[in-house]
Amino acid sequence: MISLFRRIRFWLTESRIGPDMPMTHWMLQFPGLGRRLAERKFRSFGEGSSLRPNVYAVRTDCIDIGERVVIRPQTILMANDLASIRIGSDVLIGSGAHFYASNHRFDRRDQLIADQGHSYTGDLVIEDDVWIGANALIMPGVRVGRHSVIAAGSVVTKSVEPYSLYAGVPAHKIKEI
Repeated sequence: MISLFRRIRFWLTESRIGPDMPMTHWMLQFPGLGRRLAERKFRSFGEGSSLRPNVYAVRTDCIDIGERVVIRPQTILMANDLASIRIGSDVLIGSGAHFYASNHRFDRRDQLIADQGHSYTGDLVIEDDVWIGANALIMPGVRVGRHSVIAAGSVVTKSVEPYSLYAGVPAHKIKEI
């Protein structure tokens, strides 16, 4: 019985949103309740922003969401105590996009990779007025410039210039907007 109470407390208090958090995740099915959940969990959650059901967000206390941001289903936001995620205003995020604020260390041969922790490469920043296509992958330390588009399925490993379209694996500049 104590184990059940610990699990329920974890689901209610952990800095996390996702289908694996059943005490709170159901709230995303209802826009008003979902908004209250997001306002409580994220470091900041802007006016007019919304999370769709089946969004995963880890270390929500290290994630800032601007105004009028739409985060579609299956999107993953992974921050940690080393690096945060900052998403500006008027950002569209397609289904299944992934955002990672840091990466595992793997430089030591004498230690298991799983035991080496994470490396800091800088915060992940999405500036205002950006469209991230479905299933795009945004890697640690990347800054996506204002009024840019990341094509669906792209893997962004380096920062993106403002007013640009990037696509591919790895993503590269296709044209200026």
